[in-house]
Amino acid sequence: MKKQAIDTQCVQGGYTAGNGEPRQIPIIQSTTFRYETSSDMGKLFDLEANGYFYSRLQNPTCDTVAKKIAELEGGTAAMLTSSGQSANFFSIFNIAGNGDHVVACSQIYGGTFNLFNVTLRRMGITFTFVSPDASEEELNAAFRPNTKAVFGETVSNPSLAVLDIERFAKAAHTHGVPLIVDNTFATPVNCRPFEFGADIVTHSTTKYMDGHASAVGGAIVDSGKFDWAAHADKFPGLCTPDESYHGITYVERFGLEGAFITKATAQLMRDFGAIQSPQSAFLLNLGLESLHLRMRAHCENGLAVAKYLQSHPKIAWVRYPDLPGDPYYALAQKYLPHGSCGVVSFGVKGGRKAAEDFMGHLKIAAIETHVADARTCCLHPASSTHRQLTDAELSAAGVSPDLVRFSCGIEAKEDLIADIEQALAAI
Repeated sequence: MKKQAIDTQCVQGGYTAGNGEPRQIPIIQSTTFRYETSSDMGKLFDLEANGYFYSRLQNPTCDTVAKKIAELEGGTAAMLTSSGQSANFFSIFNIAGNGDHVVACSQIYGGTFNLFNVTLRRMGITFTFVSPDASEEELNAAFRPNTKAVFGETVSNPSLAVLDIERFAKAAHTHGVPLIVDNTFATPVNCRPFEFGADIVTHSTTKYMDGHASAVGGAIVDSGKFDWAAHADKFPGLCTPDESYHGITYVERFGLEGAFITKATAQLMRDFGAIQSPQSAFLLNLGLESLHLRMRAHCENGLAVAKYLQSHPKIAWVRYPDLPGDPYYALAQKYLPHGSCGVVSFGVKGGRKAAEDFMGHLKIAAIETHVADARTCCLHPASSTHRQLTDAELSAAGVSPDLVRFSCGIEAKEDLIADIEQALAAI
């Protein structure tokens, strides 16, 4: 049978019911699992056998949903985490530690920026932030001998810059490190970064994948293509014995296809315990089953709203990658030919106060610390998600004081435009 379309994978991927088994994935709501002998369990602790012994590390429901996400992204292995923040943390900390360095795009989600610029710096990992528009020379100049990874977002939140994945992947690989891409806004329905050279993909599954504001979660997917062994001196955690697991060398035991996720599970999930609950994974799977349908509606609404705002006299500027004339339109056509996302960023004339007044008059769109949901919502990032950033950092992140992040849901586009129209008329 030929490879299934992503629409089918959204519905059927990751799980096939056997004869007389549940059609929907079962929720294995158990912290622990029973074994007949201690030696049986010992094999699991030694990573010599497959199975489950404690849900802090792995759970069958979570693994089933992770398998579906790996199929959607075209990866070889995946894991679920408690949030998108923990997914991004694990993706870096799995290969970088005290004394190491990472190159990251400056235009990323404010929470991720703080994770990198504050918390991981306290753990001894330094970051150099580069513009998504950095020249090849500027990008290469950011690398150091101790650089362990490059990080960016397919479509940045909230500035909506489109990452030139191939260019960043080329730079990363030239310096012998992987490219990690947060694919939350695009989802694998609209972009599969592995096909353009990315090595690791992360998601805040809380957003479009869940799609209904029902469960916080994250995911990490490995392409299985980065040759850790070819750069063994840079990645000793994957290429030298792990004494906490009886001297296992992950690349040797699990190959390129499984080493990264196995280490992240065996070490980081073991020690940090940032697991997604089985109930949350079940809700996530329900969202994934309609992801392909919802993304089309989100993108259709996003483009309609962007076109309306573009010609409105009270709007100072509009950013939407699918909008002709947008600075990232050409890259969007290359990497996101079927649409980018449902998020539109724009500035209201009159600055910060006008933006906040406009949001206060909306009826359908709710002010929320959320994005990428079936219901339309909006946010003023400068006073919320990016509140901790300095003016210079806000500018580097592409967040101006007047920026409104408007996340189009799957309501009728005519109603969304009418809501915006009445709110603008009221200011």
